[in-house]
Amino acid sequence: MISVAAIRMQQFGVQFYQASLSANDIDKLVRFEVLDYGETGQPVRGGRKKSAAPSKVNWDLLERRIASSEKAYQRAIIRKKIDELVQYYEQCRQARDLPSIAGAVIISCDEALKFDPVESGSPLGTLKVPEREGILRAIDGQHRLLALHADIERFGDEAFTVPVIIFDRLPEDHVVQMFVTINAKHTRLNASHLVSLSGRQLYRDENLAAAHDVVRALNDREDSPLYGEIKLLGVGGGRVAQAPLAQELKKLFAAEAFGAGRKGEAFREESKKFFVNYLKQVAQVFGAAWNGRKYSIKSASALRAFIRVAPDVVRRLDQEHADRTDFRAIGRVIAPWGRRIGDLRFETEGAWKRGGTTVDSLSKELRLALQYPEGTSV
Repeated sequence: MISVAAIRMQQFGVQFYQASLSANDIDKLVRFEVLDYGETGQPVRGGRKKSAAPSKVNWDLLERRIASSEKAYQRAIIRKKIDELVQYYEQCRQARDLPSIAGAVIISCDEALKFDPVESGSPLGTLKVPEREGILRAIDGQHRLLALHADIERFGDEAFTVPVIIFDRLPEDHVVQMFVTINAKHTRLNASHLVSLSGRQLYRDENLAAAHDVVRALNDREDSPLYGEIKLLGVGGGRVAQAPLAQELKKLFAAEAFGAGRKGEAFREESKKFFVNYLKQVAQVFGAAWNGRKYSIKSASALRAFIRVAPDVVRRLDQEHADRTDFRAIGRVIAPWGRRIGDLRFETEGAWKRGGTTVDSLSKELRLALQYPEGTSV
């Protein structure tokens, strides 16, 4: 156990502690992790430009210290931010007129903490933290602590303590909710990152979790027409935002648009395969638009419209007694879109803008083309 002086705090029935830990204790006890966002992402982002000054950070060693998992909640580490913090720590050490970590970082302990008050009922006392590597997780301040880890070898015998707020075995959903509350506004946490957290951890929403799985499949599968093009968690080279797609899919799953009961549950399991094959066929039907630069077919509005009419496509497949995930069958059902709508409908400076296209208006056009494949008047 590591024993440190602490203040026991209480707010709305929640108990936590304010204390200070040495730099060496922080370096040993805190584990660093980011939310896993697939093979196309990296736990560290924002590489240096060739013209930038040499970094003081050993990135090979630091990146090995950062784990990633689907149970984590932190975003990808920003390389530039770590570099800037390390430089600031250097300045503080040399000038000796400012502290480098003046504000408390917020951490959660995985195991029980023991608090011995100086006297009965006193908020002052000694906090005992289990001395086990990686027992603490950063809720707020991960970049500051990573910069500390990167710079600690230069501290020598310098006394250095870090102010901390420690929570005792905070439930997972509470940890994530606190992280989101702290970061959603003043650091402008990306909406796509919130989608991933809320689906899997924050609200345990099964519909949003299923939607997230579909979006991941569309981005991660090499046979997907959107392979590597979705900006998962707000990062990466993709141009398509994750959040609007996930929210549209969530609505479909929540409304049981693909059938109630076992039929709907079975399709939820197959939905990743369906949507990959479905959008592959969309990409073939509108080949020029999908592969061209002056079209809006991959905009959030267009993709949401295609998702919104997916239940209509599935109903047609059911009427034909076809497998819902069958690539060729899906192609037969949506073939009328090529004849009745065509690539020019998605030309950005043409029909797309002239018609003031919205998700609702495009969805209506797609449904009518399915309902009247030969152009029968309504």
